[in-house]
Amino acid sequence: MNGRFPAVARGHRRGVRRLPALGVCLTAAFMSGLDVSIVNVALPSIEQSLHAGEDGLQWALSGYALTFGLLLVPSGRLGDARSRRAMFMIGVALFTLASAASGLAPTIHLLIAARLVQGVGAGLLNPQVSGLIQQMFQGQERGRAFGAFGATMGVATAAGPVIGGALVTLFGAEYGWRWVFLVNLPIGVILLPLARKLLPAPDPALRRRQESMDPVGVLLLGLGVFGLLLPFIQQHQWDSQAKWLLVPAALLMLTAFVTWERHYGREPLVQLDLFSRRSYSLGTAIGMLYFAGFTGIPFTYTLFLQSGLGYTPLEAGLAFTPFALGSALAASAGGRLVARAGRLLVAAGLAIVLAGLAATIAVTFLAPAAGLGWYTAPTLLVAGLGSGLVISPNQAITLSEVPPEHGGSAAGVLQTGQRLGAAFGIAATGSIFFGAVGEGWVPAFRNGLAMVLVFVAAALAAALHDLSRSRGKGPVHRL
Repeated sequence: MNGRFPAVARGHRRGVRRLPALGVCLTAAFMSGLDVSIVNVALPSIEQSLHAGEDGLQWALSGYALTFGLLLVPSGRLGDARSRRAMFMIGVALFTLASAASGLAPTIHLLIAARLVQGVGAGLLNPQVSGLIQQMFQGQERGRAFGAFGATMGVATAAGPVIGGALVTLFGAEYGWRWVFLVNLPIGVILLPLARKLLPAPDPALRRRQESMDPVGVLLLGLGVFGLLLPFIQQHQWDSQAKWLLVPAALLMLTAFVTWERHYGREPLVQLDLFSRRSYSLGTAIGMLYFAGFTGIPFTYTLFLQSGLGYTPLEAGLAFTPFALGSALAASAGGRLVARAGRLLVAAGLAIVLAGLAATIAVTFLAPAAGLGWYTAPTLLVAGLGSGLVISPNQAITLSEVPPEHGGSAAGVLQTGQRLGAAFGIAATGSIFFGAVGEGWVPAFRNGLAMVLVFVAAALAAALHDLSRSRGKGPVHRL
């Protein structure tokens, strides 16, 4: 983080040390982000140790994603209306306890239950991070804070497979996967007292908003998100095509949710008028489309390296490091540049991602399959640098016109869109990837990346649309 932060930001009480408070927020975000990527490399060890089947392993992964996605909007609203600090601490406590339960689980069923609770903890704490950044920082400083947030998530993505592979290698198949979860315990224990001391207490003015938490809106949105996520998450485990009937049912629930929110007499769960602001509506669409593509990159790449080329978990994690580190480095720079460049920076980042991934596909035609982990490192580094200029700047721009008092719920909607995009993207990319495995692992990887390119190109089209509409009208959604 560069530059000086002003002493007091709008919506934030005096006396709170914002840099240490930001450090607490970013550490929690790192912990929850690490747990998304660190578990993938431990799945073979979990299968061996707990005698788990494919369905059990899938639920150990997807159960976390499901409860994570369901809690984002309601927990963001709770933080806005009650106390972001309290919700943050509850989320950290749940996440830490569930991590301990996961690491000590004697059966796959207890591991799945613990992972569901762990997802609840992550869903409670993550919107508070964005809401607290909204509350504590303004303007260019807010962009830098979001840049640090993006860099943190990039480092977590990079470190996850490497740390997971190292733990499994160090402690063996029987105990290594347990340490993948237990590593969260000291982090959580340290975070709780620091959060109590450093994070801002709720504004007394918020007490007027405690009349209702809109339970009907929570139920309708929860059913809609659940119905959209489940068939994509369980695409390969739920054989019946009846699962796709959940999608139109979910869309009906979401339609009912929007209707309810528009006519709700008290303060609604989601401020729908936020979508009348182009910065928020287009930013949410760009985030959803980009995550639909972005999450398919490590998914197809690590499968290709481990199943196709015989890489160990640690080797596969190290091979993906150039992309993740490039993303982390560029996210920090993007946080500083977004105040001047606005949406143009996001469009440039998307174009760089497209170039890097197209070059990666070209490498698969030119280089021998056995060395692709090395030969694709430079092209994936380029794609990672582009990615770092997309996620954090887009989040900063999307939330730039959101009042701080609605920062948590607005961030929850944005992150829910990203989770939905990720689930859809994994399903689509996975179908293309597995459908081409019969032709060979290299063509399968190539086809999977081609699907990723489609989603990234759609996100770029949305960003260019925003730029074209703003031509000649001054800065394009700058902070």
